[in-house]
Amino acid sequence: MEHPDWLWRTPEPKKSYDVVIVGAGGHGLATAYYLARNHGITNVAVLEKGWLAGGNMARNTTIIRSNYLWDESAGIYEHSLKLWEGLREDLEYDFLFSQRGVLNLAHTSQDVREGTRRVHANRLNGIDGEWLTPDELVEVCPIVNTSPDVRYPVLGGTWQPRAGIAKHDYVAWAFARKADRYGVDLIQGCEVTGFITDGNRVTGVETNRGPIHAGRIGLAAAGHTSVLTSTLGVRLPLQSHPLQALVSELLEPVHPTVVMSNHVHVYVSQAHKGELVMGAGIDSYNSYGQRGSVHVIEQQMAAALELFPIFAHAHLIRTWGGIVDVTPDASPIIGRTPVENLFVNCGWGTGGFKATPGVGWVFAHTLAHGEPHELNRPFTLERFTTGALIDEHGAAAVAH
Repeated sequence: MEHPDWLWRTPEPKKSYDVVIVGAGGHGLATAYYLARNHGITNVAVLEKGWLAGGNMARNTTIIRSNYLWDESAGIYEHSLKLWEGLREDLEYDFLFSQRGVLNLAHTSQDVREGTRRVHANRLNGIDGEWLTPDELVEVCPIVNTSPDVRYPVLGGTWQPRAGIAKHDYVAWAFARKADRYGVDLIQGCEVTGFITDGNRVTGVETNRGPIHAGRIGLAAAGHTSVLTSTLGVRLPLQSHPLQALVSELLEPVHPTVVMSNHVHVYVSQAHKGELVMGAGIDSYNSYGQRGSVHVIEQQMAAALELFPIFAHAHLIRTWGGIVDVTPDASPIIGRTPVENLFVNCGWGTGGFKATPGVGWVFAHTLAHGEPHELNRPFTLERFTTGALIDEHGAAAVAH
C-alpha cells in the first residue's frame, strides 16, 4: 500500500458538536468511527491533549484474544475478536492482523485447575479453546522449555488458535482515516481542563483551545479519566500503574505464536519485523509516569529465559512503560456516570488493545442512545456499590 502524505485532516475545533470524545487512542477513535458508521452521527470531535494514539495505544504488546472466564467478559471480548476478523476489509487498511494463537502456560496445580475451568467456560460461550499437555504444547511452540528441571515446570496450557497480534499504530491510523472520511474532527494538542455544566449535566468541555459545547461527552482517556471526573466530584474506583514492555534486536522467524505465563510473569511474541516483544507485571506503585523500575525488567528477563533458553544471547534494544488503569475486579467501566450526558470507558488494565473494535462498537451505541449496549450493560459503575462484580483477576492477564 502506498501511503498518502496525510491520512486525516487537521481541523480547528468548532464551537459545538453532537458528541465529544476525550482521548484519541484506539478506543476513542473506534468509538468515533462506529458512531458515524453504525448510527449516522458524524458531528463528532475526538480531542487529544498529545498526539493521536500516543498513549497506551502505542505502548502495549498488541495481544488479541477472547478467552476470558466470565460470561460478561467473554461476550465483549469475543464480539471484539469477531470484529477483528473482518476489520481489515471494513477499514480498507492492512494493519497486519495475524491469528497465530495464544498459549497461556500453567505451572502449578492451581494454574491447571483454573486453565481447564476456563477452557470449559470458553467452549460453553462458543469460544475456541483447548487444554494442551506439555507434549501437545511443544507441537504448537517447539521453542518453549518444558523440562521438568526448572524452577516452575510447565504442566500444560490453554490454547486459543484464533487469537493473535496486530500492528497497533496501523490500527489507530486505520480507524482515524475512516472516521475522518465520515467528517469526524480529530483534534490533537487539545487538552480538556474541565467541564461546562448546567446543574447536574455537562454541556461541554473547557480546553486549552477554548470551550467546546457538546450534547454528550464520552471519556476514553484511560487512567486520566478519573482525574477528569474528579473535577465534577465523581470518584472512580481506578488505580493507575506503570506497565513495562521491551523489544529485542531483529531475529529470524523463530517464535510461531504468543506465549503468556501468569506464574513467572512474562508474555512473549515475535513481531512482524522480527523483534521479540515482551511484557511483564505492573510496578506496584501508582503513577502516570510512562516509565518503570529496573528490577521489573530484570525479573522479566529471568522469566523469559526460563521459558525460552534459546533467547539467551538475544540483545535488549528498547524498553518503555505504559499506564494501566485497573479496577478492583479487573474489569472495565463502560457506561453512564451520575452526571447527565457524561459517559466513561476506562479501567481496562491490560485488556484495552484487544477490545478496541468491540468497545468502540458498544460505547458508540451507549453514546448514541444514552443507554448501554447489551454487551456493556454489566460493566456499570454501579456494580461497585451493588456487589455485582465481574472478577477477572484469574484470567485477565499477567499484569493484574
